[in-house]
Amino acid sequence: MITCRNRQTLASDNFASTHPKILEALTEANHGHARAYGYDELTAKATARFCEIFESEVQTYFVFNGTGANVLALGACTKRFGAVLCPASAHINVDECGAPEWQLGIKLLPIATPEGKLLPAQITPHLHAMDSEHHSRPCAISISQSSELGTLYSTGEIAALAEVAHQHGLYLHVDGARIANSVAASNTSLKKMLVETHVDVISFGGTKNGMMYGEAVVFLNKSLGQEIKFMRKQSMQLASKMRFISAQFLALFEDELWLKNAAHANKMAKLLQQKLETRQNLKIIYPVEANAVFVQMPKTLIHTLKQELFFWTWDEEQNIARLMTSFDTTPEELHHFVSKCE
Repeated sequence: MITCRNRQTLASDNFASTHPKILEALTEANHGHARAYGYDELTAKATARFCEIFESEVQTYFVFNGTGANVLALGACTKRFGAVLCPASAHINVDECGAPEWQLGIKLLPIATPEGKLLPAQITPHLHAMDSEHHSRPCAISISQSSELGTLYSTGEIAALAEVAHQHGLYLHVDGARIANSVAASNTSLKKMLVETHVDVISFGGTKNGMMYGEAVVFLNKSLGQEIKFMRKQSMQLASKMRFISAQFLALFEDELWLKNAAHANKMAKLLQQKLETRQNLKIIYPVEANAVFVQMPKTLIHTLKQELFFWTWDEEQNIARLMTSFDTTPEELHHFVSKCE
């Protein structure tokens, strides 16, 4: 059994604490009664706030968790005979216990990628038999920004995928569990990264960026979201006391806290990379572009280091560890961790 109480870790930004400003917002929201199921003042303000930060008229639906957000987003894009093209390393393919396939009756078509990112040339071979009833018909492309390997798509790369998708009648979904880290690292905006590149729907993360819980499904292509409220209820993602999710997003967007949290996590990942690169027995495997550092190290060292700051072994065969930084990671903790890498 893994216990991490009162210990900092490098396992996941899901392990991090809740930001104090989020806790304050939850306390403030806890006064009196409010209408249930999203018909409250805070939810109205929060959904309007999403339009502001996207600089576009988007439709936003709050849910409990990232898997639920992905399932709902993909459900809006597919039919039961459909398929979703995604990187083999995608969260929907590796870490969601088959939820998209079980819940939606669809098929995931995972594609091997060297750095976790799909390219248009990898998509087109899967589109030759679109009209054959013997195959699951591709309905959507799903990418993660940042990718599961910590790499980032440029706006041009996203636009190119959207163009291929739309040329063939597919939708483009973005798993944005760490979208804040991506925007902060790219020094751009949600509008430039997602709206102007013609993404159709995004699962917008909050939990990994300082919230206690809660994610959002944001439809940039509003025609896709017409039936989502029914799907949200049916998939058990409709919060009765939705004001407590909405209040957290409002606090996260206040004074750009969402970007400040993400920028700090990214900065700590870069610092960790710099420190690890000074060690002869370690090798950084993928470009460090957001808040993930993948490092190959001796197996015995992995065991020793996990006693200092717990983390997950990404690849047991290759002895590759995944180190994730968070909004509350400190330089002192990283210095202590790296000092043990002997």
